[in-house]
Amino acid sequence: MNRNDRIGSEIARIVRESPANRHPGSDVPYFEEPLVGYASLRDPLFADYREIIGDYHLTPEAFLESAFGPGSGGEGTVICWILPISEATRKSNRTENRMPSREWAYTRTHGEAFNNELRKQMVDFLTSCGNRAIAPLLSGLFRTVETPAGLSSTWSERHAAYAAGLGTFSLSRGFITERGIAHRCGSVITDLVLVPTPRRYLHHGENCLFCRDGSCGACISRCPVGAISRDGHDKRLCRDYGYGTVVREVGEKYGVATPGCGLCQTGVPCETAIPG
Repeated sequence: MNRNDRIGSEIARIVRESPANRHPGSDVPYFEEPLVGYASLRDPLFADYREIIGDYHLTPEAFLESAFGPGSGGEGTVICWILPISEATRKSNRTENRMPSREWAYTRTHGEAFNNELRKQMVDFLTSCGNRAIAPLLSGLFRTVETPAGLSSTWSERHAAYAAGLGTFSLSRGFITERGIAHRCGSVITDLVLVPTPRRYLHHGENCLFCRDGSCGACISRCPVGAISRDGHDKRLCRDYGYGTVVREVGEKYGVATPGCGLCQTGVPCETAIPG
């Protein structure tokens, strides 16, 4: 087994076996079998992101050097994964039109807690193999940033996944993979050199029917507050609804701090695959 396969197998094993990847009192997982991709630490896209996203967005080298000192970010890999949300959860959210389902809310809160555990376990695994590793979202360098366009951050899991060949962006600014748009992303950065995953797309919106030829737009009608239009995604409207209205109306009822929304990720042609 080569090193790429070994890493991918370990991520898949954790997702498959961890009790934390289960709905309360159930054998139903939050997430199904993951997708895994790899991007070189030296991929020029990471430097480009500082112009595309903002100069606050950090490079992989910056994260490694923050933890291990100058020069530690010379060579290495950004390991990215996609955790497809289970069919049962997607089905429950597909029938909603204003608030997320309870299953979706549990996945957003408890499923993301599992994702954090996966980040920690992969850092520990890589360290046990003699490598340096850090999970950007769990590091002291990660923070959210207010911009004129809305909330951003010093590291984007979706943009890392794009660099790692796992998918492209959508009209709603979600991330469409071969397993669709209903998922959570994760990543760790390591000085272990792995073979990069080829990017088999030519455009950052190639997997989205609307971005490709204007023939879809199903996510527009799925948004209860009009945060998605043919002009794109209004991050402020989306944030105010998802982290304000939804929390107030169902957070206590569901017993979770961040129920999410996810309506634009379900009941759409790109829910489970790249639409043809």
